[in-house]
Amino acid sequence: MLDARDELSLDFIKIASGRIRDNLRKIDFYRNAESTGIYYSIGSEVQTHDLIQEFFNQGKEFALPRVEKNDLVFKKISSLSDLEPGSFGVMEPKEKCETVKNLDVVLVPSIALTREGYRLGYGFGFYDRYLHGKKSKKIGMSYAKNVLKTFPHDNHDVKMNCLVTEDAVIHVK
Repeated sequence: MLDARDELSLDFIKIASGRIRDNLRKIDFYRNAESTGIYYSIGSEVQTHDLIQEFFNQGKEFALPRVEKNDLVFKKISSLSDLEPGSFGVMEPKEKCETVKNLDVVLVPSIALTREGYRLGYGFGFYDRYLHGKKSKKIGMSYAKNVLKTFPHDNHDVKMNCLVTEDAVIHVK
């Protein structure tokens, strides 16, 4: 799945990511969130750089993940200069940035999703461990071609509340 996603053209990724941003705005709990967790996209992931810029422009409270020990923590940034290369080459907030304990919404990267809300990540379990037991609404973001009928999942896998692709917003029942 990851290899197939990595073969997507940059044009497709840019266009689809723009449509995904448009579809996000259709979700009430996303629009009304006081605090949002968002990832800094790399490679063929759904691009988030424009969303981050929107949050800055709108003065919205948001935070990005940082790997500390073997867990994710979300930290506020006030500018892109608050970011540094971290684990796996991903840009993440510097250690000095303020940690956010509770987020209303978390935008979650994925390699694939199911309509039942299960997510295939990179296999390290960072997001599942972070989201377990949290009240945050979880939005899985992916390209429509990566929404699959099913794939194996475990009891510790945290389900998304909603999936967003370039084609649809899918609320999980």
